[in-house]
Amino acid sequence: MIVKTQEELEYLRQGGRILKNILKELVKITRPGISAQKINQLTGRLAREQNAIPSFLGHDNFPANLCVSLNEEIVHGLPQNKKINKGDLVSYDLGIKYKGFFTDAAVTIGVGPISPVRQKIIKVCRECLNLGIKQAKSGNRIGDISAAIQNHAEKNNFSVIRRLVGHGVGRAVHEDPSVPNFGIKARGLKLEDGMCLAIEPMIARGSFNITLLNDGWTYSTYDKKISCHFEHTIIVGKKTAEIIT
Repeated sequence: MIVKTQEELEYLRQGGRILKNILKELVKITRPGISAQKINQLTGRLAREQNAIPSFLGHDNFPANLCVSLNEEIVHGLPQNKKINKGDLVSYDLGIKYKGFFTDAAVTIGVGPISPVRQKIIKVCRECLNLGIKQAKSGNRIGDISAAIQNHAEKNNFSVIRRLVGHGVGRAVHEDPSVPNFGIKARGLKLEDGMCLAIEPMIARGSFNITLLNDGWTYSTYDKKISCHFEHTIIVGKKTAEIIT
């Protein structure tokens, strides 16, 4: 895990603001009937206007600017040939490269009126993210983040996806360490001021088992029950984490 310099952290903050604003625009235009490909194209245009690059495009040959995952799809959903409908849960996961540094964030929203259980999974997953971030301070350990997320999800009768995890970020799309969404308090790597992490709870209504779809990219819940994904890039601080996306 690489502790970032103050200059590097400032570049990351700048990139994080750009990423946050792009996601806000995507959420704003999401409506029933819009194509995910239109969302994908807008993402590329908004990034270029800010002199940023969508960092997932071409990463391990990924063919899109961002991931668009629907309902039971957890992460890495391809936007091609996908239409967003009323009642869907839509997860946007986006990374950008700005001045050579990488940030990463995700949000799940409901499209139009959604069922109470879909409202609940969004609420609980967002709370899991916030609780995990509260643990991202100097002197704590990765397990403190992981346990906070797992305990809140399971207390609310949701499962935590185990094969997909958060990660370090900054000089590359993915860096060490892994940041699981399940674990034991006071275990794992000790956190230091200036570390940069992408914390990203992924929870499901049913089993935590997952499957890779035929497109070779999209991970879905094995039992086809709904899932939810939120993510922020944060900087570990002495007393509290700084959210930069």
